[in-house]
Amino acid sequence: MRSALACMLLTLAGCSDRLPGKPVEPAKETPEQSFDRLFATNCAGCHGNEGKLGAAPPLNDPIFLEIVPDETLTMVISDGREGTLMPAFTKKKGGALTAEEVELLATGLKRYWRAAKALKDIPPYEAKGNGDVAAGAKVFARACAGCHGDQGQGGQHAEGKRAAGAIHDAAFLGLLSDQALRRLIITGRPDLDPGMPDYGEGRGRGKGFRPLSDREVTDLVSLLASWRQSDETGGKR
Repeated sequence: MRSALACMLLTLAGCSDRLPGKPVEPAKETPEQSFDRLFATNCAGCHGNEGKLGAAPPLNDPIFLEIVPDETLTMVISDGREGTLMPAFTKKKGGALTAEEVELLATGLKRYWRAAKALKDIPPYEAKGNGDVAAGAKVFARACAGCHGDQGQGGQHAEGKRAAGAIHDAAFLGLLSDQALRRLIITGRPDLDPGMPDYGEGRGRGKGFRPLSDREVTDLVSLLASWRQSDETGGKR
């Protein structure tokens, strides 16, 4: 009898490595599952589910992911952006993420959301020099005034649907760094209603509009920065 029972147990053991009482290890996350979990927990509240349709600029944006340097993504997630609503997430700066989790988020943005085919002829993410306010005013008149008004005071969308918001506003400009302004000028905000066109789109702009150059983007940022400074010091529009 004992011999028969022993043979039965050996047979069962050969069919399965999960003997009664043996703990079952949970399935290990794949890198993509870890990225999805970290993004949903730490980023989606501001940037939207899957990086779109949030209050903050979308991260799941092909132009943005094409131009932003890898090291910048890591730095901003880790350290945040001083003077803006973007907080630091690394534990060294009071956040909740380890350096490995920060890196997984930063690399995952491009790994899972970047366009399959590289985009070309986009103004660079960072400015190469200082801009000119007067030149920026001319760029604004050509590229922005049709929706935002000639002085950024807000106006009717060119297609007559909904008024575009005011951008000559101290509260608004105070929330955005010069780098954030540059990024938005280049990428636009296609997720908004009305959607803000990117640097090359002619939608809402005059006939024959040509894409903004690196220099024109830099000049336009200088104009907006001058509005921020003027409003902060009580200057008139």
